[in-house]
Amino acid sequence: MANHESAIKRNRQSQKRRTVNRSHAQRLRTQLKKIKLAIGAKNKEDVQKLLAPTLSLIDKSTQKGVLHKNAASRQKSRLMHGVNQLLAAQPGA
Repeated sequence: MANHESAIKRNRQSQKRRTVNRSHAQRLRTQLKKIKLAIGAKNKEDVQKLLAPTLSLIDKSTQKGVLHKNAASRQKSRLMHGVNQLLAAQPGA
């Protein structure tokens, strides 16, 4: 346990930061899960509706330090690959 005032304050700050980071990370995971399920179900309307907020959330998570920029780039790339495949598929095929 921290004994000095500065260590006690740092511990308080760390706990607050952890709570905020976990909240952002959970929101991101939920959003990614929603759009991946929509892609898997080949639901074009839902995918188009969820795409912009998901990409925005990934970028915000990177800015907040919840997600590394390379990990964010990888997630966006894989997500766009799935979306592009879905949207490029012929409706009669």
